[in-house]
Amino acid sequence: MAMTVSEIRGLLREADEKGLAALERSLAADQRKGVKSAIEVARRRIEGEKRERERVAALYAYEASLLGEGQRVIVGLDEVGRGAVAGPLAVGAVVLPSEPHIEGLNDSKQLTPEQREIVAEQVKEKALAWTVVYVDPADIDRNGITDSLRHAFAEAIAEIEERGIEVDVVLLDGNPLRIDKREKNVVKGDSKCASIAAASIVAKVTRDALMCDLAQSYPGYDLGGNKGYGSPQHIEAIKAKGLSPIHRASFCRSFMQESLF
Repeated sequence: MAMTVSEIRGLLREADEKGLAALERSLAADQRKGVKSAIEVARRRIEGEKRERERVAALYAYEASLLGEGQRVIVGLDEVGRGAVAGPLAVGAVVLPSEPHIEGLNDSKQLTPEQREIVAEQVKEKALAWTVVYVDPADIDRNGITDSLRHAFAEAIAEIEERGIEVDVVLLDGNPLRIDKREKNVVKGDSKCASIAAASIVAKVTRDALMCDLAQSYPGYDLGGNKGYGSPQHIEAIKAKGLSPIHRASFCRSFMQESLF
């Protein structure tokens, strides 16, 4: 008895590349439109999965190309919250093994919140080491964002090394900060290097969760929605309510001054 189209669709949804090839051979004589359509959908899915594997493999390959002779261990770093007007600056640091590759690894801005949560869990499970370092708003006001960033990067590297990881290369997203003699900089590194992408995702997920917690302590600013960034609604709330203890006063001067007139 021939399989129904629904049954065939179910098999095709689960098939890998070899399985699809076998199903195509067995279904070659089946002229039902539903079957032909299901095969085409399966082909596109598998082609998309193959492109995604190749994209992720390229992140690992490019990163590996930055290692010098005798070097083996890379720590990738990235920051989240640099331009926020409330909440801490967060710096993620991750050391990844060369295998297994982490599916879905990408610039955190290219992923949905749900995708980031899934990938962040994979990073935490598979990384040789990872950490997230925070710089409080008061320290940002006192020291400035650049010094705060440099301090956080240095602290994150130190935390990784305290766990017994001997780092050969320090990869930073963006322009040189000269915080470490092992430093190498990659512009748009979160879309080019596996460990920088992993650091950006872990830092983003961890900081976002913190901002949702802070929203409960400091209601009225929609911190869970804007994550501390200066959305129009957030700025209006600051003008109406004033600054909370977790706002960066140095980042809010321009619109706080406007509210006085």
